Amino acid sequence: METEPLLSGNINRGSVDYGSRHNSSHSDPESAESSRTRTPTYSASDQEHDGDLYVQQAVVFIEDAIHYRSINHKVDSESLRIYRWYYSRLCRWGLGFTIAVILALAFVEKPSSITYTSDPRFRPAPWEPPCGLTEAIEIVCLIIFITDVSVKGYLIGWEEFRLNKWLIGYVLIIAASVVDWSITVAMLCNETIRVRRLIRPFFLLQNSSLMKKTLKCIKRTLPEIASVILLLALHLCLFTMIGMLIFPKSEDAKENGEWETYFRSLPQALSSLLVLLTTANNPDVMVPAYSLNRGYALFFILFSVCGTYILMNLLTAIIYNQFRGYLLMSVQASILRRQLGIRAAFEVLCCQGQGHGDDSEGHVGKVRVHKVLEVMSRVQMKSFYREAVIKAAQQIPDGFVDGEAFQRLFDELDKDRIKEHPPNPQYSSPVLQWIQNTCSQYYLSLVGNVVAMTNVICICTVLVLDSEKTVSERNDSYMEIINCAFILYYLLEMALKLISLGWKGYLSYKNNIFDGVFTVLLLGLQITIFVTYKIPYQKPIPAQRGMMSMWEMVRLANMLIVFRFLRIIPEIKLMALVASTLVDLVKNLRAFAGILVVVYYVYAVIGIWLFHGAIPPPGSPSMDSSVNAENSTSNFTMECGSYEQLEYWPNNFDDFASSLVLLYDVMVVNNWQVFMDAYTRYTTEWSKVYFVSWWLTSSVMWVNLFVALILENFTYKWDKSHTLSVSDVERTRYETSVQQMFRQHIQEPTEEELLVQLQQHRHLQLSR
Repeated sequence: METEPLLSGNINRGSVDYGSRHNSSHSDPESAESSRTRTPTYSASDQEHDGDLYVQQAVVFIEDAIHYRSINHKVDSESLRIYRWYYSRLCRWGLGFTIAVILALAFVEKPSSITYTSDPRFRPAPWEPPCGLTEAIEIVCLIIFITDVSVKGYLIGWEEFRLNKWLIGYVLIIAASVVDWSITVAMLCNETIRVRRLIRPFFLLQNSSLMKKTLKCIKRTLPEIASVILLLALHLCLFTMIGMLIFPKSEDAKENGEWETYFRSLPQALSSLLVLLTTANNPDVMVPAYSLNRGYALFFILFSVCGTYILMNLLTAIIYNQFRGYLLMSVQASILRRQLGIRAAFEVLCCQGQGHGDDSEGHVGKVRVHKVLEVMSRVQMKSFYREAVIKAAQQIPDGFVDGEAFQRLFDELDKDRIKEHPPNPQYSSPVLQWIQNTCSQYYLSLVGNVVAMTNVICICTVLVLDSEKTVSERNDSYMEIINCAFILYYLLEMALKLISLGWKGYLSYKNNIFDGVFTVLLLGLQITIFVTYKIPYQKPIPAQRGMMSMWEMVRLANMLIVFRFLRIIPEIKLMALVASTLVDLVKNLRAFAGILVVVYYVYAVIGIWLFHGAIPPPGSPSMDSSVNAENSTSNFTMECGSYEQLEYWPNNFDDFASSLVLLYDVMVVNNWQVFMDAYTRYTTEWSKVYFVSWWLTSSVMWVNLFVALILENFTYKWDKSHTLSVSDVERTRYETSVQQMFRQHIQEPTEEELLVQLQQHRHLQLSR
């Protein structure tokens, strides 16, 4: 419980009405009966103390609303101070850094990924950390997690804590990690498997409310798509049996190509068609039969049309539709949290008005504007939104804000930011005025884009002409002179824009910053070339002076020039929208990418446990004790298209980093059957279960969800900006979030629903 009551002074907490003020002298019987409010008595010190407490509560509730956090936590002054410290940027970044560190330990722990290559033929012995190094880092991280869950438990109270399954799981995961860590230390780091590596991603999930919502939505979506997955399995099994009937073993060995390669057994036939479902082995799987009779192509075409183009796309549509429905439900809960936090802030400020009845007479259920401004000055939020809310509050005419108007003030949080550029500088010189008027025209940017394109075309021409020449045969001086001329123009363009817009106006455009940074880098590189290789350049040009040869410097300059050409993106509306969508995906869809990271992490750890050292390099004994050298030799094959013939040796499960790369290769599904075949030969047929489950999880489920959310994000932006010009799109800063993307499909909670939720708050204990 709180160390201080919500309402200090001689007051019955259970009889407080935060929404209105009643005096026994003029309140009607019906309202008195419904609210049952008793007017408290306050001393001057009590009023000052309570006033500060109410402001603290309102500030925290508004911060909860901004970040879609629950308001079910303690609200006494000491708890509020700890609460704001707990959710401060420093603590959040610190906790995030701790999670990143404990997850990154997988790259260093045995088997270590600290080598320059993952190819076992050339890989040197990796650096192994001494026993106790990673364990010391890990125990520090675990202590931080213990502190985190302890503080969180204190802030929300035991009643809330025991009802939160994630926090209970948090405690259990920490306990299991500590026990496993103790076993490692007791065995002097000689244990075979570290179980805690498998459960570390839980810390990442626990730290993100949106990731938890997303995971819950995925869990609810799985039963909904079971029927389509079953239909897909029936389709696969049906064509497998038909294929085995069509391609049996023949008396003529020349006609057994299809049977021997793809339909020799039921598991092999099932695997072949499953890979064909992803089109990874098309048309290879069809060629042996198609070469004998063109009619056999109908079997494979019919299988692909029904499976790949109908059932798989139907599965994608169902996954997206069902997941979107559950995500809407979760976003609805987030919006309720925001509205509830705002309403709670209004209620506690109203409560303060009840305690000081002198100036609030006649303003029942209202809050003074100056009190709102005081609260907003202490809220930690983006300055743009604070200024917008304060400006809206100052425009309220009578100086008091009711509940509905208070809610509307925070509609500013959902509005896009329109960035106004600073005014152009005023010059008295006619020359500078002429330059400003001339360079403020759009044609200057158009000419700059044409020049940048010409520069890129020159680089492409030189690359084509010199593609067959070695580095020593190339004449780099020509390319250097061309680049020098273009860089001088870039400097001139940059100077003209600075004169026209002023340095503040110049920096207010992101494309100008992008352009200016590359221009300065090119200038610095050009000066370095001049200083190092002198002017005019000697014949022949020395191979190398200093750290880099002239060819390397020119090549670096060419790369910078090519990247600088991306300046055209803001000039084209559709390209600008696509680019901003990509930026928003990084910022606002991190929760969805985070769950993919969790899945990658878990599968990589399991892959190391199952397949570490399973495929030895040629000429070396197996590194897995379960596979002897004789068996390894019998499994080795140089058949065309095999793991060995394609030299896929760097793709393995020998360490954590290489495991992640191999899982990515399988997710892309190009040649994923090569890995499945290799590990089947070197281990058992059951290894296919691992690869197929990863394909279903990553490629079928998650990639489809991610693509759908990309479309949702882009559609949201396109609908909002299709009436805007290119300049308006550049000025608009879309504060896109998952909640805002689906906001138009969500019904706002009513006042009655908000008051009912507030009544259930364990620490406010409102009474209406």
